[in-house]
Amino acid sequence: MIYFDRLEFKDELRFEIYILKKHLTKHYGEEKAIALIQNNADDLDRLAKALGEIDIAFFCLYFMSDTFVVKDGNIARELAPAHYELWELADDAFIKDLYDKLNIIEPRGFAKTTIFDLAISVWLHCYRKSIFTLLGAKKDDDAGQFIDSIKKVFLENEKIKRAFGILIDPKGAKPSGERYTVNANEIEFTNDTYLRAVGSASSVRGANWKGIRPTVVIADDYQDEKDILTEDAREKKYNRWTKEIEQVGDKAVYRKGVKIKSATKIISIGTVLHIDCLMSRLSRNNDYKTILRRAIILEPNQTVEDIFESPLWLECKKLYFNDKLDNPKEAAKQFYQDHKEEMKFKTLWEEKWDCFNDLAVPYWENRISFMSELMNDATAIGEKWFKSVATRPSKDIEEHQFIKTMLIVDPASTQTRRSDFTFIGVGSESTNGFVYLRDYLMKRLTFDQYCGKVIEYLERYPDDITHIKIEKNTFQGADVLEIKKLISKHDVLKFKQYEFINEMQRKNKDEKISTIIDDVNNGQIILNSDCEDCKEVVDQIKEFQGQQYTPHDDAIDAISELRISIKEIEVISTVQILDRRSFGL
Repeated sequence: MIYFDRLEFKDELRFEIYILKKHLTKHYGEEKAIALIQNNADDLDRLAKALGEIDIAFFCLYFMSDTFVVKDGNIARELAPAHYELWELADDAFIKDLYDKLNIIEPRGFAKTTIFDLAISVWLHCYRKSIFTLLGAKKDDDAGQFIDSIKKVFLENEKIKRAFGILIDPKGAKPSGERYTVNANEIEFTNDTYLRAVGSASSVRGANWKGIRPTVVIADDYQDEKDILTEDAREKKYNRWTKEIEQVGDKAVYRKGVKIKSATKIISIGTVLHIDCLMSRLSRNNDYKTILRRAIILEPNQTVEDIFESPLWLECKKLYFNDKLDNPKEAAKQFYQDHKEEMKFKTLWEEKWDCFNDLAVPYWENRISFMSELMNDATAIGEKWFKSVATRPSKDIEEHQFIKTMLIVDPASTQTRRSDFTFIGVGSESTNGFVYLRDYLMKRLTFDQYCGKVIEYLERYPDDITHIKIEKNTFQGADVLEIKKLISKHDVLKFKQYEFINEMQRKNKDEKISTIIDDVNNGQIILNSDCEDCKEVVDQIKEFQGQQYTPHDDAIDAISELRISIKEIEVISTVQILDRRSFGL
């Protein structure tokens, strides 16, 4: 039995006629569709071959039905509407020639490799739409698996062999007498096309086959965890993509304003691993048509937390982590089953993902992995550390009595991509033990602008600031020398005595910032709400999720340094000696 479109078909022929009529009607109308089926009743494969050339979804459902259609003899799942949308995207790129570059970001486990990598590769070479296809994988082993899957289709799929002939013949000979190359990483097809698969570590610079450069490049899960560990690794991966992958093919050819040859198609398929990983950066590249989807279909302005922190899901979670129960998971699952209608939410592939087992449990067990692999949400991969940031207007802050005041500076070179903000702040500790950011800015500044701003802050608080702490990593002390020089030329400041602290930062940044989580969340570190950059600073603090998953940490890094350093300043009180006679002694 075959199950499709909520119908049941007793045999392959009935299914083939149904699928032919459905897709022929889409292109030509029902009357012509029936006529075409009747006229080709003795050879439906011939009709299907012609239709498959202009309709990739039909090709996959007809010629690869064992893979994509639910049958009693296979383990296929019913496809989701999003799978058909991927095939429509393939139509737009390869048949209508609307796009040259695609960036397909789908959840892990969505069968994107089968839908787009395997199926599209088979279609391309059945119809000679690509003369040289280059498949990119994470590792060489993955590349070999791609080749094995493609070979299996061409060697074992009887429909394809009937309609298109024997396209892989390892023992056959070319007209030249040489054997076709068929190995772990290459396939030479008998219709004079070629496919090669490579791992992401292999260079593809200058790749060609018989003088032909790749006509289609499909990179599936081309990035690895090691490619996102550091800023340098992420930059290196993206640069390699733009310098090698994007340059490995040919540009489109036009004559008299008419395109006579399409450009090489570049397809990237994968999931988001980091806010600046390859997939994320390609999604911000306007040269690519990007499609990004998540396992959970959220309503506008809804978050995953809105779902899993709702009352019923929180109760379910309590049961799941209740170690006093004999089988907490089973208890939680039963709770879900009892309240399924109220707790169920929309998913991208309902046939595969159960709300409890496949989504809630992974979220509870490893939120970072869940947000990355299933939600493709780089902005929420890490847990947000700061839930609230206290702010007060300047007039309220200045009513307090301060016992210590420090100027804190986290300079940044404007030439770097990540640390591109300079943070300057005047912080004071009050008699109540709270720390107040009385004045601050967070801007992109040149070296001279930054040094000049420091002088401005010293002018504003001439009697308060005693210590100036400047991170040494960026300018290696050159900025301190320049600031001291400016102070020495200043009519008022030159008479002040400042203690400069200019140290290299070698501490683990996350550990340092973690020490002020409670102080910030409890409102013991308070920011001046009148400062121009208040909103940007507060937003940056609230978005902090740990160094690895946060693009900018300039503000919270400087504030944590201020909080630690100002507590270390010792206040030396003046000792007043009183005459004992004043006490009548």
